[in-house]
Amino acid sequence: MNDITDPDLNAGELAFESALRPKSLAEFVGQAKVREQLSLMLQAAKLQSRTADHILLAGPPGLGKTTLAMIVAHETGHPLRLTSGPTIQHAGDLAAVLSSLQPGEVLFIDEIHRMARPAEEMLYLAMEDFRIDVMVGKGPGATSIPLDLAPFTLVGATTRSGMLPNPLRDRFGFTAHLEFYSDIELAQVLARAANRLGITITSEALGEIASRSRGTPRIANRLLRRVRDFALVASVDQITITETKAALVLYEVDALGLDRLDRQILTLLTERFAGKPVGLSTLAVAVGEEQDTIEAVVEPFLVRQGLIARTPRGRQATELAFRHLGVPSPEMPE
Repeated sequence: MNDITDPDLNAGELAFESALRPKSLAEFVGQAKVREQLSLMLQAAKLQSRTADHILLAGPPGLGKTTLAMIVAHETGHPLRLTSGPTIQHAGDLAAVLSSLQPGEVLFIDEIHRMARPAEEMLYLAMEDFRIDVMVGKGPGATSIPLDLAPFTLVGATTRSGMLPNPLRDRFGFTAHLEFYSDIELAQVLARAANRLGITITSEALGEIASRSRGTPRIANRLLRRVRDFALVASVDQITITETKAALVLYEVDALGLDRLDRQILTLLTERFAGKPVGLSTLAVAVGEEQDTIEAVVEPFLVRQGLIARTPRGRQATELAFRHLGVPSPEMPE
């Protein structure tokens, strides 16, 4: 339920997620500490009749960063402007966006760590003094013209906060670190989604989907959609644990929430490489995926689940991975 600029989301999924987005902090499930902190900050800004401080939302994909940005705009009563770091490759791109902002408008920059360096440096001054310097001309005759901006609130989202330069990170008035959701919180997210979509589903079935959703609301809602489709084709009025498990087996999501690519990587580490450390580049070639995909999307969950370990010599399957796949480890008898 998060980043609307995620390239993995097609138009249908975007419409699906948009219909489920909470409109206020009171409706937002999970991230209790972040919600409390944001609420206090926004209320203080409203009482002082000033623009809210800039906000940085950091955390893995799918936890609600875009949703929170929309809620910030809704709570402040101002419009929301959306863009993303990869689209801002020149200072002029950012200048065009900033100069068109209305007073109090909320600017959301997704994947802000992927902005070009010249644009980042322009953003420093804009965030601090609501002003930018526009260069006119080239060479020795180039001159800098200051341009005042309307006060605005920047909401930046990043999945890799460590890649943000310190001068940029320090200019945010508040940094929220979003955590993975518990199964109970995901069940609440799913119950709300099912109610909004008119899906009749048992609490046991909701719990099963939640337990396979990798602590991520976006994945939970996506699995709910697949289970709904399965029940629709099967002409089932109420979705029970039986239909839910059958649908998840069909879509290759196992009891831990591992999908086909996860299991492919674990199978390579446990069987072909027999538990020996494997370099990331070798692993990427073996499964036919980009290194960035494995490192940023697949690996964090497998490490968090204790299924693989990152060692100086490469990625290595753990004893838990061997047990989960039912493969004898090198230390175990056949």
